[in-house]
Amino acid sequence: QERDDHCRRGNEERKQRYPSEQEHRRERSGDRDRHRDHSDRRKNPNERPGVRGHERDRDVQNIREQQAEREFYNERRREHRQNNEGSGIDQNPELGQSDNKPKEKAAVNKEKPSFELSGALLEDTNTFRGVVIKYSEPPEARIPKKRWRLYPFKNDEFLPVMYIHRQSAYLLGRHRRIADIPIDHPSCSKQHAVFQYRLVEYTRADGTVGRRVRPYIIDLGSGNGTFLNNQRIEPQRYYELKEKDVLKFGFSSREYVLLHESSDKSEANTKDDDDDDEKEEESDS
Repeated sequence: QERDDHCRRGNEERKQRYPSEQEHRRERSGDRDRHRDHSDRRKNPNERPGVRGHERDRDVQNIREQQAEREFYNERRREHRQNNEGSGIDQNPELGQSDNKPKEKAAVNKEKPSFELSGALLEDTNTFRGVVIKYSEPPEARIPKKRWRLYPFKNDEFLPVMYIHRQSAYLLGRHRRIADIPIDHPSCSKQHAVFQYRLVEYTRADGTVGRRVRPYIIDLGSGNGTFLNNQRIEPQRYYELKEKDVLKFGFSSREYVLLHESSDKSEANTKDDDDDDEKEEESDS
């Protein structure tokens, strides 16, 4: 009996302990699951179940809004097309469809960007040897056929002759890097004046109109001015030069006399000059 009673007591105690052990095991497993969830949330805070659900709802709502906008714009396009087709049929029923096609093609064929040089920057970047030039030649600039020369004099002292017929323009100034005819007097500007050849029209003796290349002088806004036959000329304006004209620049004592290769001959040879001008006109044309 004692053995039986002892076994019964042991069984009862085991029954009493078993549920407590199962509960303890369940509690331990629940703690482990909680610890894992907590660690996962720390590693990926954006992947929480509440956040995921909220993001899904937001995505679904955005998709619905986009679909609604697309449907709205599609309806408007359909109405616009129908109105255009209706107006085209009413005005020109035979050519209604052909009138709508060029519009669609024009919308597709957009203007392509052009990367060619426009020349608009040439005015601001007219440089030569790293120096910005204040002057740009006109479209009527030409190289003369007649061989013009400048004879400089300094206090009745004859200086070397300057041949000025190989170019259409000659820059005069104190800046030796860019000046074609340097002027070293301190009263002269770095870019003082320009000796320019231009193709201009003139009236012949018989009344007809011809063209010839004539020399001109233009002052580039110098401080002390340019003098033509002892008279100061206005800046930024062309003055036609004639044979035996005298030029002076600033307060320099040098005088430049303009002549050409046939100046030593008699001045009555005006017909020869007209013939030379006609030859220049033919060559330019």
